[in-house]
Amino acid sequence: MTVTVETNQLPEGYHMTELGPLPEEWRVVRLGEVMRQRKAFITIDDNTLYMRPTVKLRGQGVVLRDIIAGAKLKIKRQQVCYSGDFVVAEIDAKLGGFGIVPPDLSGAIVSSHYFVFELHKNLLEPSFVEFLVKTPILLRQVEPRGSTNYASIRPKQVSSYLIPLPPLPEQRAIARVLRTVQEAKQASYRVIAALRELKKSLMRHLFTYGPVPLNQADQVALKDTEIDPIPEHWRVVQLGEVAEMKQGKVLPTKRMTSAGYPVFGANGQIGWFSEYTHEQSEVLVTCRGATCGTVNVSPPKAFITNNAMVVRPKKEEILGKDFLSFVLRRADPKKAVTGTGQPQITKATLSACLIPIPPLPEQQEIARILQAVDQRIQAEEAYARALGDLFRTLLHQLMSGEKRLPKSFIAQFAESPSHPPENPGPNPQGGAH
Repeated sequence: MTVTVETNQLPEGYHMTELGPLPEEWRVVRLGEVMRQRKAFITIDDNTLYMRPTVKLRGQGVVLRDIIAGAKLKIKRQQVCYSGDFVVAEIDAKLGGFGIVPPDLSGAIVSSHYFVFELHKNLLEPSFVEFLVKTPILLRQVEPRGSTNYASIRPKQVSSYLIPLPPLPEQRAIARVLRTVQEAKQASYRVIAALRELKKSLMRHLFTYGPVPLNQADQVALKDTEIDPIPEHWRVVQLGEVAEMKQGKVLPTKRMTSAGYPVFGANGQIGWFSEYTHEQSEVLVTCRGATCGTVNVSPPKAFITNNAMVVRPKKEEILGKDFLSFVLRRADPKKAVTGTGQPQITKATLSACLIPIPPLPEQQEIARILQAVDQRIQAEEAYARALGDLFRTLLHQLMSGEKRLPKSFIAQFAESPSHPPENPGPNPQGGAH
């Protein structure tokens, strides 16, 4: 693998290597120079439980596959891997099947279809490799041999792969910054999951007791209905009594454009087009395909295809449009699906769906509460996407040496690889130089 760049085009402080321009302090080494194959085999005991890991594709890590009793293992001679080992899947390496063993899987067993390498930790930091495998650097060097489905690699090939090798403190610092962003993204996902659970709880409460505080729910008089218990002063109607339904227009996929107005079909937004069919935001129910019954809301000026049914209130003083999307989700239009080979919802089956109708002020308050949660979810999703973009950018820039971390920050990692400073260091966007 060679990269051709004129030497006089190199930035100051960089030198040309087999992997392209790298900082002068960095070396390029073969994996065999910084790790060795570990061949630690044990004989399986029938009365012992063993952890078995699996290596996820595209450098996504080594995770627990299962815990199995020795008696259930037919092959009694297995390899052992330890925390910080580099594990390569013989067949899946061509798909990025390699990673670092985490501490909670230390002592796990793997079959002979995995190659296990012990890192020389005075040269190579496991946490650095954990992120290195997420880049294309190793994957583009994999040259499997054999038939297409079972093409595999050998340990000798793995040992020949080239990697960039920053000084050890810089490896630790790079890993620390990337992990900080990664953990922030994971924390954001947890917030999103918690908000979605909150919305589910609110939906149950609001559509059972109405928009009253939790501590006043026991004061609401309820009545049993064909759907669920609801406040006594609400009523249940068929959707067709209070709303009108109409399918969107046919739009062949080949006519879609790369920009323009959003196109909504069976899977929410599916692309863009130069024209729009609906001026206002609309409530949609997918009416064809595997996602039949899914409720979406299109933005203003959108093209809605014939795979979605537009649902509009007949009179907004009876059924509020903002409330409509939430009450439809509560009603679950999937119950209106017909057909097996090609699931579909017709105007007739959707019209027959039963929905609760509160007085308009209560509809408006229910919609306001749930919209507030939706807005919080959307904001958190945007934050998580931004962190994902930041991670990908930093992964490329830091692993290629395109951007360097401040020397003062790197110096904090000179002595203590396993206990980095509590302060994660510079802002990943602005702290590199």
